[in-house]
Amino acid sequence: MPQSTETTATTATRIRPAAPSEQPLPRLRLTAVAVLLLALVVVLGLIDIVQGTAAVGPAELWQALTGRASESGSAVILSSRLPRMEAGILVGFALGISGAALQAISRNVLASPDTLAVNAGAYCALAVAAVTGFSLPLLASSGIAFVGGLVAAAVVLALSGLGSGTVRLVLAGSALALGVGSVTSALILLFPERTIGLYQWGEGSIGQSGPEGVLQMLPVAVVGVLGLLVLGRRIDALGLGDDAARSLGVGVRSTRTAAVAFAVLLAAVAVTLAGPIGFVGLAAPALVRPLIRVVPGLVRSRAFFPIAGLAGAVVVLASDVLLRLVIGADVSVRVPTGVVTAFVGAVFLVVLAFRSRDSGGVVATDGHPVRSRIRVATTIAILALVFLAVVIASALLGDAKLLLGDVANWIQGRSGQVVTYVLDTRAPRVLAAVVAGAALALAGTMVQAVTRNPLAEPGILGVSGGAGLGAVLLVTTVPAAATWGVAGAAFAGAAIAALIVFGLSARGGFQQNRLVLVGVGVSAATTALISLLIVLTDPYNAAKALTWLSGSTYGRTLPDIAPVAIALAVGLVVSGLGHRELDLVGLDEDTPRLLGLRLSSTRLVFLAVSVLLTGTSIASVGAIGFVGLVAPHAARALVGRRHTRVIPVAVLLGAILVGLADVAGRTVIAPAQLGAGLLTALIGTPYFVWLLWRSRR
Repeated sequence: MPQSTETTATTATRIRPAAPSEQPLPRLRLTAVAVLLLALVVVLGLIDIVQGTAAVGPAELWQALTGRASESGSAVILSSRLPRMEAGILVGFALGISGAALQAISRNVLASPDTLAVNAGAYCALAVAAVTGFSLPLLASSGIAFVGGLVAAAVVLALSGLGSGTVRLVLAGSALALGVGSVTSALILLFPERTIGLYQWGEGSIGQSGPEGVLQMLPVAVVGVLGLLVLGRRIDALGLGDDAARSLGVGVRSTRTAAVAFAVLLAAVAVTLAGPIGFVGLAAPALVRPLIRVVPGLVRSRAFFPIAGLAGAVVVLASDVLLRLVIGADVSVRVPTGVVTAFVGAVFLVVLAFRSRDSGGVVATDGHPVRSRIRVATTIAILALVFLAVVIASALLGDAKLLLGDVANWIQGRSGQVVTYVLDTRAPRVLAAVVAGAALALAGTMVQAVTRNPLAEPGILGVSGGAGLGAVLLVTTVPAAATWGVAGAAFAGAAIAALIVFGLSARGGFQQNRLVLVGVGVSAATTALISLLIVLTDPYNAAKALTWLSGSTYGRTLPDIAPVAIALAVGLVVSGLGHRELDLVGLDEDTPRLLGLRLSSTRLVFLAVSVLLTGTSIASVGAIGFVGLVAPHAARALVGRRHTRVIPVAVLLGAILVGLADVAGRTVIAPAQLGAGLLTALIGTPYFVWLLWRSRR
């Protein structure tokens, strides 16, 4: 499989031995870099120790270390501050080396425990273990996290390929992380007693209640580090290409398998000890890589890996120190360190988006033939019948089962008190699900046409994250906010996110790499902010926000549906009148201009409508992902690429998908319920994975 230009150049820089004409710089420079980073770790560690709610200075620290401090002062330092600092160093070092190894093995500068969904897989495995009710020792938990992370990494690497470009890996990892994260969220909502504190821990917190955890995980981390260092020369050979490595006697498959296993083991150590701290494995190697120009010795993996580990420790400790400086010691106790590292990762993704090239990306794979009018009419008629059946089933099924006669009597105002109550609360939920599904499908159709990217979708591109952030900000600060207020906040958040993503990606005609990476970066930033708001708010608002984020229609009323219904009507009118413009915009840059179409203003109109649809739908039913991806793809497969046909089919498919997810969430585990967003993610993730697998060549 051909490598992207950027990946090839980076690989060559990382593994190319010095030419005879190049005089390698003394090892003194490499040693100086290591000593400098080590000194930075020590300084940040000392600052981290003295920060906190209890006053601890250098004198108190020295007395505690020499055993001369008071019992209370010694307990604060030895049982809380030192273990926290030690955990930060160990977690950062493990994630830095893990990210560096995964990037070398995959020949992809964006490979890390986050982008390969290793952290998400490990976290989900630990959540599954938690709900079983068994109390597992720390080492056993590490083994469970290792298995979950290894499975996730294997799936992502199989989908993205090796050296095939940055965007495929990010897409595969993001999709799998969303699906696995949905399973984790469902477990947290269904088993709140057994998963107490799991959400906050899941955001990445290095806080410890003693040194035992670090001491137990340290030998496991040593095994992972030594394993990668032993494989260092073989990993360097793999960077030359599989054929060259084989000619040097390197077992390609065994080396790659062993290296991935050791890298995942290090990520499992970090997840077990501190939860999934995001993007350290991406940022640390990126910080070290520019030093190769002045320290040529870093081209060797055995030198690069430890330096990347030290850089990872610096990132984690600096994030923890910065967190306490900005928001204060009292509040920072509740805020996970992973929130700050997520912002760091978001910045790195955006920066890398402008440095990457579009070769090796995912190209459009939906070149479907033109369908006959009879087939199109038949398809729409069948989907309309299925839609009607879903609406009827949604009205009848739930924690209380009804009959068609009950619905008929309710419509005529002759039903009993119980039936009236059930349908008065159930009917708005059904309408909210189908209207929001149709709106998201229409938004996805417009975004894919405007960006000419078949994998563009409001959720993946960060627009849904912006809408969620705006709504959660209002819900957690103004719990009694009205429906139109939440809708306005969601639209404002979506608009800001869209301006950032599409504004940064517009240069060069919405290149796939740039659009996806900027979108994923913005999504990571909004997710971090949402987590921050949920952690800082009171438990009632936190539970309310978590339920809403799962894409729940619970408690919806007709006024809650009004904003998204109006937005859908506007969207249908705009897209219906502008279906030819959508066809032209989706072709290329030149054809619309030759036909007299104002490309910039046309794009702006369609993007504004898609943002309106996304914001109001999320305000109505919460975060529901993948609908804007699955529905347009399936519609084009059924009726071809012309938007006059795609739009009605996509809208019906979106309504059916969310309607089915809602009724399934209300009935499968009744009387308990699952959010529709969780189920659409479980449906959309396999479909998205299949799209990537189909286009892997």
